[in-house]
Amino acid sequence: MAIMGWDEWASRDAVGLAALISAGQITPREAADQAAEAVARLNPRLDAVIELFEDTRADPDTDRPNREGALYGVPMFLKDLGSGLRGRRQASGSALTAETIVGATDPTVENFLRAGLVPLGRSATPEFGMTFDTTTAIDGRVAITRNPWNLEHTPGGSSGGSAAAVSAGIVPLSMSSDGGGSTRIPAAFCGLVGLKASRGRVPQPLGRNEYGARTSIDGVVTRSVRDTAAVFDYLTHVPTGGSFIRMGPPTGSYTDALTREPGQLRIGLSTGAWGRSGATDPRIVARVRAFAVLLENLGHRVEELDDAKICDWETLWRGYITHWVGSRATFALMARERGIGMQELQTLLTPMAWRHMVASERYDKFDMFRMMSGNNTVTRQFGALMDRYDLLLTPTLAIRAPKANGPYAMLRDEDLDTWVGRLADACRYTMPGNETGMPAISLPIGFDDDGLPIGAQLHGSFAREDLLLQVAAQVERAEPSWFGAVPPVHVTKDQ
Repeated sequence: MAIMGWDEWASRDAVGLAALISAGQITPREAADQAAEAVARLNPRLDAVIELFEDTRADPDTDRPNREGALYGVPMFLKDLGSGLRGRRQASGSALTAETIVGATDPTVENFLRAGLVPLGRSATPEFGMTFDTTTAIDGRVAITRNPWNLEHTPGGSSGGSAAAVSAGIVPLSMSSDGGGSTRIPAAFCGLVGLKASRGRVPQPLGRNEYGARTSIDGVVTRSVRDTAAVFDYLTHVPTGGSFIRMGPPTGSYTDALTREPGQLRIGLSTGAWGRSGATDPRIVARVRAFAVLLENLGHRVEELDDAKICDWETLWRGYITHWVGSRATFALMARERGIGMQELQTLLTPMAWRHMVASERYDKFDMFRMMSGNNTVTRQFGALMDRYDLLLTPTLAIRAPKANGPYAMLRDEDLDTWVGRLADACRYTMPGNETGMPAISLPIGFDDDGLPIGAQLHGSFAREDLLLQVAAQVERAEPSWFGAVPPVHVTKDQ
């Protein structure tokens, strides 16, 4: 039975909930029970959570969260992909790896535990995180994760399960990862805060390194800026030998940074094509331009950019898509390690995952060398841009939240290049941050005509997550109604 009313539960972000636990007003067990009850109430409609760890619900200290951590006792979900927890199942959204058991706890999850967070289960993700439509097909069941703002629409992805759970008030924050926007996209579609840190700022899973998986980095989706700062105060611990990009720890606490004003900043604004086809949805452009006015009213200088001069877009997209498709050759390797033939593998993968794997064979070593050279070119070009500006403002996505199991789902049976092109067109503002390694944060900036959230994105210079969070905190103070807004499907509402 819930220990507190649902209005009070939903009003508490992670920092606020941790304060109640620290003061002895509720226990970690009671918090876990309340979150589990919220799952029982809402998950049949959302399909956001794919497993509850019943042993952790019974004893939140099962995985030894740090009792001295700033967020001790706060329940969260681990994304079913990437960094994992020893002894837990991790399907990565795929029938190919559905029975995988994590052999060792990855550093990012260790950092969650250092913060005192309690991993209560797993959140849904599309197959290997390859799209922002969180739809899976495992064990003969198609599971379509829904957006709490409108159940016909996707919450985004690939961290869609986490975003839906946080937006619906089940938990105050949840794990994400971002290889093409997978933290920022669901944050935008669900009205949340989503920070993608600089490459190397957060440790990679034990089986990866920063170049083999150079586009992806772990994080969280939250309802408040201070929750994001509080988690990243722990996430940025990189163990000795855990990274070949050794940037060292942040210069100070992100939480402390929120208390300081950033001063007047020079912000570049772009809502252009970014080398892709089709125009950005005009309703999104209008909201982002209104957001730019807010930033000016906060004392910053906003200047329109000619996006054609930002970088060599042809080189950026060729390199990113080469990496995106070429890396799917690992599916064949995973099958071989499991004694699975190609015919059986095709039955285990979704149609679009299979097409990616087949297409990966089109690339050779020369394409890889060309990709690396191109990455050097565009990264330096973006670096030159950020020498002129403190921040870069763009939409998070070029599109509004689409229908669930729609044009971006892995279950679609269509030409690969058409599908990848559509995905890149929509993600034109997120994927370059993964290619260059720059940090970026998506913030909620209101709603479209259908009541669906819209996100704006601030990009920063390498290792300047502190500045992104300072400006985000400014925005949250100026427009608090944008943060933690209550969707139609929510724990506080009769279901």
